[in-house]
Amino acid sequence: MDLPEECWELVFNLVDHRHRFSSLSLICKLFLSITNDLVTTLAVSRPTLPLLPDLLRRFSRLRKIDLSGLDGDVDPILSRIAESELNLEELDISNRKNLPTHGLRALGSKLKSLRRLNCSQIGSLRDSDLNTIAELFPLLEELDISYPELGLSDSCSFLRPVTDVGMLSLSSKLKGLRRINLSGNHFITDQSLVFLSKDCLLLGEIVIHCCDFITQNGIAFLFRRCANLNSVSVSGIRFSLDDSTFHDSLLCAKALRVIDFTESVIADELLYAIREASLPLNKLILANCRGFTFSGISFLLSKHQFIQYLDLEAANFLTDDSMFELSEFLRGITFISLSMCNKLTDSTLFCLTRNCPFLNEIKMAGTNVGAKDLSFSTGSVANARIKYLNLAQNRSLGNESIKHYATLCPNLQMLDLSNCEGITEEGVFKVLKRCPEIRYLGLNQCIGIKTFLVDFELSNLEVLCARGSGIDDSGLALIGNRCPQLLQLDLTGCLNITAKGVKELVQSCRALREINLKWCNNVNVDIVAWMVFSRPSLRRIVPPCGFVPSESLRNLYLRHG
Repeated sequence: MDLPEECWELVFNLVDHRHRFSSLSLICKLFLSITNDLVTTLAVSRPTLPLLPDLLRRFSRLRKIDLSGLDGDVDPILSRIAESELNLEELDISNRKNLPTHGLRALGSKLKSLRRLNCSQIGSLRDSDLNTIAELFPLLEELDISYPELGLSDSCSFLRPVTDVGMLSLSSKLKGLRRINLSGNHFITDQSLVFLSKDCLLLGEIVIHCCDFITQNGIAFLFRRCANLNSVSVSGIRFSLDDSTFHDSLLCAKALRVIDFTESVIADELLYAIREASLPLNKLILANCRGFTFSGISFLLSKHQFIQYLDLEAANFLTDDSMFELSEFLRGITFISLSMCNKLTDSTLFCLTRNCPFLNEIKMAGTNVGAKDLSFSTGSVANARIKYLNLAQNRSLGNESIKHYATLCPNLQMLDLSNCEGITEEGVFKVLKRCPEIRYLGLNQCIGIKTFLVDFELSNLEVLCARGSGIDDSGLALIGNRCPQLLQLDLTGCLNITAKGVKELVQSCRALREINLKWCNNVNVDIVAWMVFSRPSLRRIVPPCGFVPSESLRNLYLRHG
């Protein structure tokens, strides 16, 4: 206890999950005070509303409040937050029917420090709402107004969407805007990008997915006018280099580090132009793009050999041989997605582990991994940096293959084998034996998994997703005995489990916070009450079908957290 408080703060900052602070805070008043100060984010749910005034006083260093999980009127809540005098920097009010204007006015009158505002999925978002936001929070640096149509309150809202007029008002008042997400606003045009380019000189990142009237001309204008632009994310654009305008605009984008052209139509000429522009590119996303070939992507990557993030999902021209060539240009890569590239096999996986020494995450879902004989991989090299491996939807994948991958990636923390029908508990046992650091294990729809044959403790496993698997009561009992730190368990559609197995698991997993029993038709709904009172750590329960609690019972459960 003689250690200075500042040192304890450094120690506690190494804790990977903030929910573990609840245990530390019980040790002594000093630890309670320190953990209170280190909590900077609060997600408000309906059960926490009665405690909100106390929480706002307790966590005086809150910087972000998330109200996206609340339904109904949040104006009174925003007014309460305004009275707390917190130095709030970020607010999430997404997933609402309407913008909570009254609450925001109360907040804006007292809170001048707000820098980030999330208003995504606001049902009836209008031009006047954008003007209100800009007037109330003139110092905003990040704004999300994406996908307003997802929460439309009535059909009349179609008559008052966000348009270029609202964007003109917004851009003229938010001179310090650095990031904006406009996705799903179908009535804005290239003119909105012109307004942003002229007024928001600090704009560094823009996201424009599913905007029907945004074209490459608007994007080209951004490139020419926004000297600080470092990230552009668009989708569904048909790029053409018939004239030199777009090509010349790329030469002006000297700060561009991130390019995301998801689901767009691009040609090799565009990739040639990106290479010629000599951009400081470190992230490239061409997921589900059409029109380009191996020649174009190879030519681009040969110039940008220090790219760190690459997504080529559904680039079906890729083969094992072509990936061998590309891997020579990926020496600095940390993330790669080759999902849905159905010509790729084990050869590509082994090539990446061998040739990419900094690789941290590999996504090869829906490929042909597991189809080749493993005898060719005798020269493969283990890569201790790889922490995440997604091999879901590989129908050819079997136990022998994943045993070998576990040897190549001994420090795995996340492994997804969902929809791999050839995987059984024998293969999973070998993987867990060789990769003791695994925290997330995805076994969804793995019908070959019946039990959980593990005779050693999995002290790091925190999340187990086993939706639609063949797991039974004996498997649940083993999970409970072997996974003391399990936090989340998804058993959706597991028809072989009963209340008996669930009870054994819940009794053993003292840290369990979430359990999903949806469509577990053989689990009695009475198990819900038992779980609420038997496992205080639980925060979220998705009950079996047929569970209809009375109002008094619902309130009782909510009072238990």
